[in-house]
Amino acid sequence: MTDIEDRQKLATSPEERPALAIAGVGAVAALALAVLLFSASRYDYFGDELYFLAAGRRPSFGYADQGPVLPMLARLMDTIAPGNFFVLRLPVVALTVLGVVLCAVIARELGGGRGAQIFAAIGYATSPFLLLQGKMLTTNAVDTVLWVIITWLIVRWVRTRRDRLLLCASLVTAVDMQVKWLIPFFWIAVAVASLICGPRELLRRPLLWLGGAIVVAATVPSLIWQARQDWPQLSMGGVISSEQGILGGRVMFVPLAVLLAGYFGAVLLMYGVWALLFHTSLRPYLFLGATLLILVATFLVVGGRIYYVAGMYGVVLAAGAVGLHELACRLDPVPRRWVAGAGAALAAVATGFLLWSTPWRGAAQVEPPANAAEAAVNIGVYGEFGWPELTSAVSKAYDSLTPAERTDAIIVTDTYWQASALDQFERANLPPIYSPSRGFGYFGTPSDTASAVIAVGVNDGLLHWDFDNCAPVAKVDSRIGYPGNTQDVTVWTCTGLRHSWSEVWPNWMHL
Repeated sequence: MTDIEDRQKLATSPEERPALAIAGVGAVAALALAVLLFSASRYDYFGDELYFLAAGRRPSFGYADQGPVLPMLARLMDTIAPGNFFVLRLPVVALTVLGVVLCAVIARELGGGRGAQIFAAIGYATSPFLLLQGKMLTTNAVDTVLWVIITWLIVRWVRTRRDRLLLCASLVTAVDMQVKWLIPFFWIAVAVASLICGPRELLRRPLLWLGGAIVVAATVPSLIWQARQDWPQLSMGGVISSEQGILGGRVMFVPLAVLLAGYFGAVLLMYGVWALLFHTSLRPYLFLGATLLILVATFLVVGGRIYYVAGMYGVVLAAGAVGLHELACRLDPVPRRWVAGAGAALAAVATGFLLWSTPWRGAAQVEPPANAAEAAVNIGVYGEFGWPELTSAVSKAYDSLTPAERTDAIIVTDTYWQASALDQFERANLPPIYSPSRGFGYFGTPSDTASAVIAVGVNDGLLHWDFDNCAPVAKVDSRIGYPGNTQDVTVWTCTGLRHSWSEVWPNWMHL
């Protein structure tokens, strides 16, 4: 079938779509909202949230490892409610619930009725990753939902051929480029898939190219910043690839990526890929199934993180819900009841697992990580603890300095989380805070006039190499903190820097 025939077939009026399952989808979204609000109220700031707050106090067109959207959003929310991590998280909670609803809406766009829409919403809402990443303000939580919005707009364009939808998708892309630089992979994969599978007309639409020009123009300030700093964002790729090894590397990439969708979602996800590739009713959306496969292959090759493809899950879950619902409807009544019962049981198990994954335990009930791998897997939990112990130890180390040393003292931390925590909680009571870690390393170089340095967690070999005198003065060892940040961290006082900071700092900086 040609593109023109496809267009004539699919350019149907909105009235020809199935009715939106407002009650069912609304109930799922309401339950998801309740879980998120409870989860967002637990524990303390996550390390990256502290970093966004620190970055927001240092406005810039670019940062070493992200765009300016989250730092500015963090700054706004902290201005509205200073020191309130629950309020800080409300925007991403709202976005995540929007992702649940849009997953159902995409199912409707694909021709799914009430049952398929509810299945799609449940699939999204019962994924511990897709839902519970929305309990805290992170780049991935925002980026994932922006991908869902973009894929929804593309699906609508396929059905209606209204080109303004492509322009809207481009505008969302321009925003997403200021969050993280993953979305270009999506558009490249879409372009390749549409050239192979159709609709080739997609790449000939003038408003799509106008939108692309807007994306480039909006990204220019960030590109200039990156170029002046020797492109640290590109260097992050190697860092991320090495970090992925702790989760099994490339061997475990696909299995773990599937498991991100949760038990019920994994079934919808796998069938959704099949449905997009082979179901006749979804033939116009074949290119989206191919897009997911291209993205998986790409991130396998470059060593990306397993959740990099999660932005595609909304449309694939929706396709799986539509395909499975169609399949069930074609069965005889008795097998249909068995399938419906099995689906309900699986959804119940997925819901139970989600609730078990929700951070309902009190801090006293949280077990410390057994090793670095367990801490990395549960970073969203352990990364929220230990900040009071850290700030207390550093404050006592500062108080132990002589009055003369305190006059020109500075603090240097090993990680950007540590520096960000001190910047958030003790900024007014401590000397200038620096860290050579990731984006914090670009916030400024220490002054050469510093008479004393409080070094937090910095490698002792490095300290003894660059300073005449160093002595440990405190230890941070939070029971359930994150290793290397608030667990097994030594606080040092050092004097007698052997070289200027302008010479030392570039050697200390790391991503």
